[in-house]
Amino acid sequence: MPTEQPEPEPARRSPDDDPAETPFLDLLATGASAEEYERAVLRARAEGAAAARLAALERAKLLALRVRTELEGRRRREAELSALYATVHDLAGLRDLDAVLRAIVRRARSLLGTEVAYLTLNDPAAGDTYMRVTDGSVSARFQQLRLGMGEGLGGLVAQTARPYVTDSYFHDERFRHTRTIDTGVLDEGLVAILGVPLLLGSGVIGVLFAADRRERVFERGQIALLAAHAAHAAVAIDTANLLAETRKTLTELEAANEIIRDRSSVMERASDIHDRLTELVLRGGGVQDVADAVAEVLRGDVEFTEPERAPADALDRSRADGHAVRDGGDWVAAVWAGGEVLGALVLRGHPALDPVDQRTLERAAMVTSLLLLARRTEGEAEQRVRGELLDDLLDAADRDPRLLRERASRVGANLDAPHVVLAARIDGPPDAARPHGPAADAIPPPEGIPAPDDAPAGPADPAPEAPPGGGPPGAPSATAPAAPVPPAYAPGDRGTAHPTARMTAHAAGADRQRLWSAASHLAATRHGLAAVRDGGAVLLLPLGPGGDPAQAAREVAGRLGAALHVPVTVGASAPVTAPAARPAAVADGYAEARRCREALRVLGRDGQGAAAADFGFLGLLLADTRDVDGFVHRTLGAVADYDARRGTELLRTLSAYFAGGMSPARTKDTLHVHVNTVAQRLERVGRLLGPDWQSPARALEIQLALRLHQLSSAVARPPEEA
Repeated sequence: MPTEQPEPEPARRSPDDDPAETPFLDLLATGASAEEYERAVLRARAEGAAAARLAALERAKLLALRVRTELEGRRRREAELSALYATVHDLAGLRDLDAVLRAIVRRARSLLGTEVAYLTLNDPAAGDTYMRVTDGSVSARFQQLRLGMGEGLGGLVAQTARPYVTDSYFHDERFRHTRTIDTGVLDEGLVAILGVPLLLGSGVIGVLFAADRRERVFERGQIALLAAHAAHAAVAIDTANLLAETRKTLTELEAANEIIRDRSSVMERASDIHDRLTELVLRGGGVQDVADAVAEVLRGDVEFTEPERAPADALDRSRADGHAVRDGGDWVAAVWAGGEVLGALVLRGHPALDPVDQRTLERAAMVTSLLLLARRTEGEAEQRVRGELLDDLLDAADRDPRLLRERASRVGANLDAPHVVLAARIDGPPDAARPHGPAADAIPPPEGIPAPDDAPAGPADPAPEAPPGGGPPGAPSATAPAAPVPPAYAPGDRGTAHPTARMTAHAAGADRQRLWSAASHLAATRHGLAAVRDGGAVLLLPLGPGGDPAQAAREVAGRLGAALHVPVTVGASAPVTAPAARPAAVADGYAEARRCREALRVLGRDGQGAAAADFGFLGLLLADTRDVDGFVHRTLGAVADYDARRGTELLRTLSAYFAGGMSPARTKDTLHVHVNTVAQRLERVGRLLGPDWQSPARALEIQLALRLHQLSSAVARPPEEA
């Protein structure tokens, strides 16, 4: 078996046999400093290497140093790119513009290792650029600089959109130095400055600077690095601006959306209210239904009130403004049409009312007025029927009672019950254009308004006969012809109506129309009749058991006056027991009511209501029945009843008192009693008749009543006692 032979050891190589590049490759691999490369050559020379070897090492050293420099540059660029990418990443995560600007300036200072970095932004409105953000700055003056386009290094960069760099700013004549800029730069102590533009598209939005307080040469790579950083910064600024604008737009959109939602809610509420009110009208609902619906929507208590029950001041303000108004803790919306107030909607328990709810109440008031007008329109035909029926009662006394009853039943009137005839007329002018006196009736009404029955046409009608018994000397007659009327046409006008006459005609016609409308409405609510006659209105209203014609006249005067907002004078007749059976009594009652109305006007009591009984002894002249006993009883009934109960002689004492010229001494001689007895009796009379019984007017009535009492007693006494 053969014996194995040991392998021969390799021959040891001399260092001179290694390639000259070997030691330098090791240095490059370990990242040695530049001094280590020089030591390799020095070591070979100390070891006595050949000249050729030393030359090869020298060439390898230079080549290795070049490679080392290139590698260091690459590593530096890699670090710069890494820092730039990190900057881009950081900027991409920022949303606030101020935070973005601060990050840009801070990164610029870090990338170039400068003492100061700052950023200016262009102001298109002012045409310059201003300092926006600084990092490392200590001068307040510098931080508030503004640079005109072309002024200083920054103004030149902003104007030309090109980077500019200076090693020593104050010795560089390329820039246009200004005192303001140089003072700020000197105050900050800057010497070397690099400025690059912030480009967005083809426009410059600002300038990014890096500066030192000593002379320094900025390399091309550093300029390119800051320019690249500025490019990313411009995009970040634009993104931040877009985000800010987007946030602002979103905020505005949210506000607009909120407004739209509110308006939509308002429109939905308005539509709901409109639908509900429309449904009510189509369903035939009434005023109370509207009030209930609005009360439910507004969550309050809504009530429709008549004009006389509504707060007068709030009603007038609402009518004048056309809107609902506050009245303490309530809201009032006038319900009116044309010149007539129909009532008011009053919202209670809801002092705070927003505009939408206020408009809701106003719309409900409008719907209420339309409902009332619709009901009135529907009732106009019935009112005409009522007016025609009343005209027949007044003008045709021979009408068949059966036909009258049938016609009355169709409008809900009962002509077999007691009634009262009322004559109404507007007397007070609502404004300065209203004429005074009888001229209002002398001018024709405007077109479309029927002329009153007593409008003068052709020859004047003869004056009616004076009432039996006449009146006091000099007393005006209720049926006397009217005073002369001023002409409606002035001489020389060639048929052109005088302006005052035209205004008067329209006012009078409008008054008659409004009075007829209000009287017809009142008559319909009372199951009565109403018609236009003699420049005014005549009403035939039921009179309940124990009803008082005078009270009815006062009530009607108040109701019509409140509805029309002008004084309305009303005269009443004596009760008409059965108008259907006795149509002539209606005509007589109307004549009596007119006399009472005219007596009120003559006595200066416009806007009031009264019957014949309210005029004392004048009532005997005004009334058709000549109720002497009633007058005597109203005047002396209390005294006569006292005499009958107590067996006293108060009436005889009164007669003697007035016969003796109201002298107690003469009275006691006539009665043969002591003067104290006369005084006691007169005191008793005063308690029975009232404290004013001795006033001239009352004394005249009492004396007339005493004479009539004596006459009636003498007439009623049997012949043998006479």
